[in-house]
Amino acid sequence: MSLAHRIIPCLDTDGVRVVKGVHFEGLRDAGDPVALAARYNAEGADELVVLDIAASRDNRPTFLDTIRRVAEQLAIPLSAGGGIRSLEDARGVVRAGADKVTVNTSAVERPELISELSREFGAQAVVLAIDAKRKTTGRWGVRVRGGRGETTLDVQTWAQRGVEMGAGEILLTSMDRDGTQSGFDIELTSTISQTVNVPVIASGGARVSQHFLDVFHEGAADAALAASIFHDNTQSIRGLKLFLQQNNIAVRLPC
Repeated sequence: MSLAHRIIPCLDTDGVRVVKGVHFEGLRDAGDPVALAARYNAEGADELVVLDIAASRDNRPTFLDTIRRVAEQLAIPLSAGGGIRSLEDARGVVRAGADKVTVNTSAVERPELISELSREFGAQAVVLAIDAKRKTTGRWGVRVRGGRGETTLDVQTWAQRGVEMGAGEILLTSMDRDGTQSGFDIELTSTISQTVNVPVIASGGARVSQHFLDVFHEGAADAALAASIFHDNTQSIRGLKLFLQQNNIAVRLPC
């Protein structure tokens, strides 16, 4: 039996409230993270990701109180990140209730952080988040600081190195598709899924059930993450999973 594909709602926060934008810009308020976490837990989400998307840009401490309050609502794994720059920062996030830590900007600036986290918590608890911006056909560049900072890194090369350093999962966001609801970037997801031997979470662009089917089938993603379509009740998690099961995608159906 194949492993179940995971559906993962994401709560992008400003540290306190859930926010959502397009191409990482024009953020709007999207609700209370604690209320949304409770709802997704009840609806059958497989995991929840909570990110403080402004922490690296604003140099603000990690949002431990929000993590703590969200974790209290969950019977599913919680990944949390934003502003994690050291092993001690990560320990604080785990103590607050996170099962996995997510790193992005800080890992680009100091890749050894990935290895430190992997030794401390195990590779399965270290998620390397990569914000990818298309450069040419078949090539993407890595962005940092909430998408505002350019790097010289190539996404494929960085994903490979991140796994070698100890990341157990890749959270791959297409900046070109983020918030557009035009579908996941299948080419990007497929390329990275074939590049690394750890699970890849596709992110950016989901709107309808078919988009998830496409990224699991053609993109070879292990999990798919979305935000606004769940926040705005455009798509229910239960309905999405039933659709995927009917189309021969292995999922864990809610009780």
